[in-house]
Amino acid sequence: MTQCTPSLSNEEVEAALAHLIGTDYESSLKAEVSTLTGRERVNGPGDFSTKEYDPKRVTLVTDDKNIITRICFG
Repeated sequence: MTQCTPSLSNEEVEAALAHLIGTDYESSLKAEVSTLTGRERVNGPGDFSTKEYDPKRVTLVTDDKNIITRICFG
């Protein structure tokens, strides 16, 4: 896997992670997301997150079947 630069915009991150939409969530994906995007803060379902807004934080949102439905920032 090639690491992307940490200066990717949120739109570029969404494009880089589009292949994850519709796939099963596994906690190991957080490391993959971090490697692909250069973002250190990656949250999955059920992860603790502070309430401060951090536009560099990536959150993988899942449905009740643990399928990734969208990527959020903040």
